[in-house]
Amino acid sequence: MDGKLRIKISIADRVYPLTVEPAQEEGLRSASKKIDAMIKQFEENYAVRDKQDVLAMCALQFASQVEQKQIDNAIDGEETIERIKRLNTLLDQYLEK
Repeated sequence: MDGKLRIKISIADRVYPLTVEPAQEEGLRSASKKIDAMIKQFEENYAVRDKQDVLAMCALQFASQVEQKQIDNAIDGEETIERIKRLNTLLDQYLEK
C-alpha cells in the first residue's frame, strides 16, 4: 500500500472507505460533494422518496455531462482540423509565389 491513502467518502448518508492515490483524493472528495448537492437538489425539486431513484438521476446527469463534453470536444476537434487545413492551403499558396 505504499503511497496510498485510506479515506472515507460520504455519499447519500453512507460512508465508503477507499484506498486511493494521493492525487485522487481531492477529485473524489469534490465529486462526493457534488453528488450530495445534486441529491439535495433532486429531493427538493421532485417528489422522490427512494434514494435509488435519486442516485440513478444523479448518475444520468453526470453521464450526460461527460457525453456532451465528448461530443463538444469532437466538434471542436473537427473545426480545428478544418482551420489547420485552410492555413496549410494559404501557406502553400503563399510559398508557391
